[in-house]
Amino acid sequence: MKKQIITFTAVAALSVGLASQASANSSYKVESGDTLWSISQERNVSVDQLKGWNGLSSDIIYPNQELEVAGQEKQQQAAEKSSYIVQSGDTLFKIAQAHGISLDALMSWNGITGHWIYPGDKLVVKGGTPISVPTPVESAAPAEKVEKAAAPAQKAAAPAKKAAVTKASAEPVSGKEMTVTATAYTAFCAGCSGITATGQDLRSNPNQKVIAVDPTVIPLGSKVWVEGYGTAIAGDTGGAIKGNKIDLFIPSQDAAINFGRKTVKIKILK
Repeated sequence: MKKQIITFTAVAALSVGLASQASANSSYKVESGDTLWSISQERNVSVDQLKGWNGLSSDIIYPNQELEVAGQEKQQQAAEKSSYIVQSGDTLFKIAQAHGISLDALMSWNGITGHWIYPGDKLVVKGGTPISVPTPVESAAPAEKVEKAAAPAQKAAAPAKKAAVTKASAEPVSGKEMTVTATAYTAFCAGCSGITATGQDLRSNPNQKVIAVDPTVIPLGSKVWVEGYGTAIAGDTGGAIKGNKIDLFIPSQDAAINFGRKTVKIKILK
């Protein structure tokens, strides 16, 4: 795949914001000298609509009176313009691009930490508020607490054994080990086709874990465990990827830039 190598390499909160904004735009405080007709001209509605929305039987209004000037239908339309229903074949990047926002903003407004979306999901695409996602508690913590609480030496040995098993599951024990220099790239950049050297479409499937490699060092198609990244497929190449170097595919361009250059351990599993 021809690409540019980058070597420097949640909805509840939004609902409150949309509700307050819609409320401000849909109500009007009557001022001295106002008439239903003047208000209707300013808000591009009819006098009959104003009377209907506010239950008025006459044209008489009073200063400081709060009037409904948009109606529920218009408020609903405004809310709908601020959200999007995911369709089959959509990706977060395509949705962000279609609505003129960044991928990071779209994910932040909807409390998304991965890249999985499903048809029928309702996403905030305008005027969102970042949603803080709690960091998961590490599963090793309870075992460590048990180990400290156990007084006899025999009891302390059991949690230690369990911790060793947990570490082994996080780092595969089989395969050829190497230390390599890692950078990151994205398929969503100017001049990037999104198609890897092995034919994978990264733009349509941004959740894939793919690395670019030097095929003389790591055969294309190999399954490779990468420290801090997980198990990936060696599915791409790059002009600057020679020797003990790899390039990690990351969907977000900002995240790819912030990755920088790191030294990591890898294991070629097969």
